[in-house]
Amino acid sequence: MTKKIESYRDLRVWQAAFALSVEVYQLTAVFPKSEQFALTSQLRRSSISVPSNIAEGYGRGSRADYLRFLKIARGSLYEMETQLRLAEAVGFAKSGALRKVEPLVIDCAMLLAGLVRRLEQG
Repeated sequence: MTKKIESYRDLRVWQAAFALSVEVYQLTAVFPKSEQFALTSQLRRSSISVPSNIAEGYGRGSRADYLRFLKIARGSLYEMETQLRLAEAVGFAKSGALRKVEPLVIDCAMLLAGLVRRLEQG
């Protein structure tokens, strides 16, 4: 039995994106202080952007707006993934930490793709 969607918080994609954002905050807590206004800030902002755009699109009330905001969320997700890879490459994030986050990124990307596809098909 499928639960009725009454809020953006009921969307599995929003839940996954929110959980991912929490993980990114925890991961960046150990970044060097010198990165507070650089990569730490960028990563946190891009991670927040994913669930925020899902919520905003849901609240807009039109399919076209919803799709537009879901695609913005997807762009932010890929931006965040790039920043995570950079953090690992320069030694700020340990590969073990990224192994924990990577499945969340993949899950979020798949859920976003599925929702976009469903909305585009009408």
